Amino acid sequence: MASTKTNGFSLLELMVTVSISMILTAIAVISFQPTIQSQHVNDAYNTTLTSLRRAREAAAADMRIYVVSFGPAVTAGPTPNGGTITVNETTPAGSQLFSVSLPADVTFHVEPGVPTSNTTIPTTPDSFGNAAFTFDFDQNDPAGGASTVYFYPDGSARDANGNINNGVVYMGRPGSLMSCRAVTLWGSTSRIRGWRLNKNAGVWSWSQM
Repeated sequence: MASTKTNGFSLLELMVTVSISMILTAIAVISFQPTIQSQHVNDAYNTTLTSLRRAREAAAADMRIYVVSFGPAVTAGPTPNGGTITVNETTPAGSQLFSVSLPADVTFHVEPGVPTSNTTIPTTPDSFGNAAFTFDFDQNDPAGGASTVYFYPDGSARDANGNINNGVVYMGRPGSLMSCRAVTLWGSTSRIRGWRLNKNAGVWSWSQM
């Protein structure tokens, strides 16, 4: 008599295989999460630095004034983000040159625990302000907290009234001091510098990137 043989997996074997695959996938996702988060922080920092430099270079090349406006995070809607940077010609309402957004998990904000003194070490980035504002441009104004920068063809950065505009913008992942970054601007020369928050001997301090 001819024998018959059943090929394939049993239901139990299939369930075990699927379960193992799901566990391995979960482990892989958890393992790569810190890498993904770090990449998002780098993306946000590079986006901010590049946007300011692009606006500065466009002002010199086109012989026009370009205005950089920083916006807060958008947490609702179809495209949540960690903040926006918009560059317009002449005024914040002028023709738009470009607009970019930060990853949703990295926001423009001041994380509690960053240095707040502009005179005592560790100081705020380039000793600008006291970390009271996320967008802290127009340092010459006692009120502080401006969120717009006007780049001029002569290579300077100014405020809405034409005054030299020094300042700083902060970003990072909420709840993570290690992820904090900052970008400073010197208005007289439009010099732009990037900063990273590090912990040295138990003290959080800013270091230039």
